[in-house]
Amino acid sequence: MKSAASLNRIAYDPVHLLGEVLRCEPDGSYVVACDGRAWNTQRAASCLLAPQPGDEVLISGPDPSRVYLIAVTVQAAPAHTTLEAPGDLVLRSNGGNVRVESAGDVTLQGQGAVHIRTPEYAVEADEERHACKRVRLVAEQLHATVGETRLVGRNYEAVLDRMTLMARLSMRSVSEVEQVRAGSIDYQAEQSARLHASYTLVTGSDLVKVDAKQIHMG
Repeated sequence: MKSAASLNRIAYDPVHLLGEVLRCEPDGSYVVACDGRAWNTQRAASCLLAPQPGDEVLISGPDPSRVYLIAVTVQAAPAHTTLEAPGDLVLRSNGGNVRVESAGDVTLQGQGAVHIRTPEYAVEADEERHACKRVRLVAEQLHATVGETRLVGRNYEAVLDRMTLMARLSMRSVSEVEQVRAGSIDYQAEQSARLHASYTLVTGSDLVKVDAKQIHMG
């Protein structure tokens, strides 16, 4: 039967040291200088802060053959911080909100796509810019309140069941040709209507009618 002294004797030599990152190897391991030697360590899964050369780090393990870089204690360049994971990364709050704040800019960049899925999406900004090759918008209803709208493009095409336009003043300028094809056309002006051209042609297949209290020709 083993004695109490033999049971309490440590059968391995644990490592718990502070050191400096020398370099990152191609296989993802880190070479750390501490205790007078260079240690080859793997980054612990809990250490999301990516170590950089010159950082002071804490390495720990049950024996010299199993040593992990478990934390970055002091950054050599604290102005640049990278949180890094080898696979998929999920940031979740089970009972509260998630908020991202920055004194400067916030950038979202995905090599494939950026997806947002939520019951409500709100954006508040003094200025908003979009630069896209193609835009597709699918919505059941679109309501917009705009102080001023300006659209510049090469082609504009709209296919609608019904279009209603209400304005106090309306002006349209076409430099070349304007064509209208309709089943029926009805123009009505409360005060005056004017049609002028170098050559004016009014034709009708069955009837052309001009009706007024006075008709001046010539």
